[in-house]
Amino acid sequence: MNPVENYILKQEQPYQSIMMYLRSVLFKTLPNIEERFAYKIPFYYYNKKPLCYLNVLKGTSYVDVGFIEGVSLAVDFPELVNGSNRKRVRSVQVKNLEVFDENKFVALLITAASYNTI
Repeated sequence: MNPVENYILKQEQPYQSIMMYLRSVLFKTLPNIEERFAYKIPFYYYNKKPLCYLNVLKGTSYVDVGFIEGVSLAVDFPELVNGSNRKRVRSVQVKNLEVFDENKFVALLITAASYNTI
């Protein structure tokens, strides 16, 4: 097992299931995405540039999908949150899969990946 799989499998439910699902959507949407374990969390790189990461912050009730160039994406995707007053990163907070909009997430991934090709 690689470090990312270990990290995900050590998460409590429902976070483990959410992260497994998000990971599968990432690979299905962007087959050339590269998965790395950096800063003790799963990071996803597209065209050798960091695209996003998955994280469960202590004291929260969601999986944080942070987009590195999120500030540029926030105009088209107002659901992106600026947690902790971050300068560039914006995130999607996934609390459960029942209300998760996969189509919107896929559109967000495709748009974010297009920023990594510039």
